Amino acid sequence: MTTTPPDVWVAWQRVHHIDMPKTLLRIVRADPERVWQLWTTASGLERWWSPDGYSTTVQHIDVVRGGSLRYTMTATGPEQVAALQQHGMPLTTQSRKTFSDVHRPHRLAYTSLIDFVPGQAPYEQLTVVDLEPVDSGTRIQMTMEPMHDDEWTERLVAGRMNELDNLGRLIDANHESLTTGPPDAGARRTFTPPR
Repeated sequence: MTTTPPDVWVAWQRVHHIDMPKTLLRIVRADPERVWQLWTTASGLERWWSPDGYSTTVQHIDVVRGGSLRYTMTATGPEQVAALQQHGMPLTTQSRKTFSDVHRPHRLAYTSLIDFVPGQAPYEQLTVVDLEPVDSGTRIQMTMEPMHDDEWTERLVAGRMNELDNLGRLIDANHESLTTGPPDAGARRTFTPPR
């Protein structure tokens, strides 16, 4: 499995004057091909992609180098709706990603257009997802370029952690329904926009 060499991230950091990337790790009980399908299809993404309190609707997805993903994320939870309204932010945002590296089923890299932050000029943010087979399923390593400040970076990480939790629960529910029945949903995290 290839990983992004540290010198690539250091070069990115110098060009964009940012902190080092943030990395999340998860192991899920599914093979890399199943995780890839959930990460690269509209029907898969719509089942887990958004943080708790939001829903995702995919308008377009073309998973090739230079291809794009367009989707809307809509606040549906009362707490999320109230926080967005309090800050004058829309309840639904259109998001766009461009795929920069596609190696099925092991690596997916994309830039996200960050154009929804009040008072911040639009910019692109890089995410690299590596999927590695392990005895118990797939090891997911998600490496994210930090956002423009620490507060938004913390929110990015919290949102992505919640999304990975959702992916794990979805996979566990499918696994359990094939073996013993529904799993315990466990604790859930909530993404809240900045105050």
